[in-house]
Amino acid sequence: MDISVVARQYQHSILDLFSGGPVAIFVWSAQQGWPVEFVSDNIRELLGYDATELIREKLRYTSLIHPDDLPQIEAEVAHYLSIKSSCFEQIYRLKCHSGCYCWVRDFTMPEWDEQGQLLRILGYIFYQNETQQVSETLQLAELVREYAREAIMITNPEGVIISVNPAFTKVTGYDSNEVVGGRPSLLSSGHHDAAFYDAMWHSLNTQGSWEGEIFDRRKNGEVYPKWLSIHTAYTCQGEVFRRIAIFSDITQQKQSEELIWRQANFDSLTNLPNRQLLTLRLEQEINRLSRTSQGLALIFMDLDGFKEINDTLGHKLGDDLLILVGDRLEAQVRSTDMVARFSGDQFALLLTGLTDQVSVEQLVMKVRSAFEQPFELGDEIIFTSVSFGVTFCPEDGRDPWELLKNADQAMFSAKVTGRGRYQFFTETMQLTAQRRMQLAKDLRHALSAKQLFLEYQPIVNLADEQLSKVEALIRWQHPELGLVSPAEFIPVAEETGLISEIGDWVFREAVSQSEAWQSLLQRPFQISINTSPVQYRDDTHRVSGWIDYLRERCLSCKTISLEITEGMLMENSADIENCLLLIRDAGMEVALDDFGTGYSSLSYLKRMDIDFLKIDRSFVMNLQADSDDLALCEAMIVMAHRLGIQVVAEGIETQEQKALLKSAQCDFGQGYFFSRPLSADHLEALFLSNKDTNH
Repeated sequence: MDISVVARQYQHSILDLFSGGPVAIFVWSAQQGWPVEFVSDNIRELLGYDATELIREKLRYTSLIHPDDLPQIEAEVAHYLSIKSSCFEQIYRLKCHSGCYCWVRDFTMPEWDEQGQLLRILGYIFYQNETQQVSETLQLAELVREYAREAIMITNPEGVIISVNPAFTKVTGYDSNEVVGGRPSLLSSGHHDAAFYDAMWHSLNTQGSWEGEIFDRRKNGEVYPKWLSIHTAYTCQGEVFRRIAIFSDITQQKQSEELIWRQANFDSLTNLPNRQLLTLRLEQEINRLSRTSQGLALIFMDLDGFKEINDTLGHKLGDDLLILVGDRLEAQVRSTDMVARFSGDQFALLLTGLTDQVSVEQLVMKVRSAFEQPFELGDEIIFTSVSFGVTFCPEDGRDPWELLKNADQAMFSAKVTGRGRYQFFTETMQLTAQRRMQLAKDLRHALSAKQLFLEYQPIVNLADEQLSKVEALIRWQHPELGLVSPAEFIPVAEETGLISEIGDWVFREAVSQSEAWQSLLQRPFQISINTSPVQYRDDTHRVSGWIDYLRERCLSCKTISLEITEGMLMENSADIENCLLLIRDAGMEVALDDFGTGYSSLSYLKRMDIDFLKIDRSFVMNLQADSDDLALCEAMIVMAHRLGIQVVAEGIETQEQKALLKSAQCDFGQGYFFSRPLSADHLEALFLSNKDTNH
C-alpha cells in the first residue's frame, strides 16, 4: 500500500479519536487566510462558536488569531510548509465568541497531493489558558525574585530558610548556600528584646503578616536598620505553607532623615540647638511643670558690639567667635540645661528644675564673669561682654511664645542700660512694649495729621560767641500722650520704615526755613539735620532728590549739613558709601555725631571728607581742668584739626566748660549754656534782636 495512503488513514484515525473528546478538530483550506472547511461540534466548549456558523460563513481562521500573534504564526506555518513538515505544533491566542482571547495549543498536519501540492490543513486545538498563565506567572515570579532590589527570604512552616534571592546576598553579605537550611535568627543583632519578637509573632499568627523597622546584623558584624515585611502563604486546608520575608536596607534613608532633622533643629555654625528645637524643648518643659512644683528660666543673651567686631575683623573671625561663645556657654551650665543659638549673635539658655530664682542670678553672674576673659582667635585678642534678659515660668507666663517675647524684651532693656548688664522681665517692660506698639501705629498718621514739627538749637562760634548755625530737632506732639521724645519714637520709625518718609519731610522743612532765614539775614545760613542709616540703605535716589531739591530752590548745597553716626560710617555697605560720596561731590557738608562713643576708623574720616566732628556730651558734662575728659577732648580736637575737620562740642552747660573748650581750640559749641532748642518763631526773634544789637 502507498505510504501516503497509510499516513492519511493514520491521521484520520487520530482525528476520529480526538473528535469525541475536549479537543476541537479543524480542517482549513489552503487558500489565503485559511478558511475553515470543517470543525468539530465541541468548538462551542472551547471558543463559544457553533460549528455550523464557522463553516457556513467560510470564516477565515486568521481573523480569529490575535493580531499580535498572527505575524509569527504565519511565518512559522510558511516555514513548516516550505520544508514539507508532516506535522508541527504552535501556541497562540484565539478570539472567543465573547470577544475576549484565550490561549490554545495547535497540532497541525498538512495534506499534500501526488504532485506535492498542498490540498488542505488538518489539525486539532485544545484550551491552553490555565497552563499558559501558570507558566507565565512562574516565569514572572522568578524574574521578580531574581531582579528585585529588595531582599527576599522564604522559610518553610518550621522557620527553616529554603530560598533567598541575589539582593539578600547583597544586603546581608551571606551567600545562598550559607543560609539555606538555617534559621533567620542568624541575622539577629541583639538590639531587640523578647517583647519585640513576641509582638511580631502575635501579628504573624493572628493576621498572617507583620511590617516594621528592625535592626539586624550583616555577615561582617555591622548592625544596620532595615524595613521588613513578612507575609504568610497558606495551604488549601488553611495551614502555613511558607513565610516570605521582604526587606530593604534603610541605612542611607535613616542617615538622610537624621541629616534633615539636624539641619532643621541645629545651627550649622555652632552645632547648638536652634530656635525651633529651643521652642520645642520649652513647650515640653512647660508641660512637665504641671506635674512638678519646680520652675524654669529662659535667658536671652546678646553679644555687645558684635557688629563692630564683624565689620572690623571680618565675618570669618566673627563666625569663629560665635563658635567659641557657644563652647564657653556650654561649659557654664548643667548637662540638663540647653544652650541654643537663637539668631545672629543672640544665644539662649533654658534652665530647668529650678526651686528658686537666686540660683539663676548666680548663673548669670557666673556667665558674665566667664566673658571677662578674652577670646583668642589666631593673632587677635577679642574682648566682649554679654547682655542678659531673664524670664521665669510660671511666674511670667506659661505660653512658650510669651516667654520668648518676655526674654527678648528683658534683653533689649538690658542693652539700653549699657554693656554687660542683665535684666529680669517685669510688668513695666510689658507696658513699655505695648507703648512701642501704640507709637508705631500712631506714627503712621502723625505726619499727615501735622503732629510733627521742628525746633532749632543754636550752634555758636566759640571764637566770637556769635550764632553760626542751628541744628534741626524733630518733635512729636501726640494728641493723647503729649510731647513724645525723639529718643523714643525715632527707633520706632526706623523699625517700621517710616523714617525715610519722615526724613524727607524734615529735609524739605529745614530747607524752606533756611531759605526764609537767609532772606531775613541777607547771608547764607546753615541748618544741620540728623539722618538715620536706614535713609541711605538701598536708596541713592533719595540723596539725589535732596540735592535736586536744593538746586530747584536756587540754594547752595552748603545750606544743609547732614549729621551721621559713627556706626553708620563703619557700616560695610556699598549703598551707604555711594550716598556719602554723592553728598561730598555735591558740596553738601557732613557732620559726624556723638564722636568718641563708637569705633570710628581714622581712615574712614579721611576718605569720606567729614567736615565736622561733634564731641559727645558724655565727654563735656564732667569737663574740668586737668581731668581725663579734658585730655580726651583736646586729643580729639587736635586730631580733627590735623585732618582738616572742624569740631563742635555738644552739651555745654557751664561757663567753665565753654572756657576750657575754647582754650582747647574747639571751633563751635552747642548746649543749654547758649540756648535750649527754640521754635522757628522764637529763633527768628533772636535773629532780629541780634541784628538790632549789631546795628
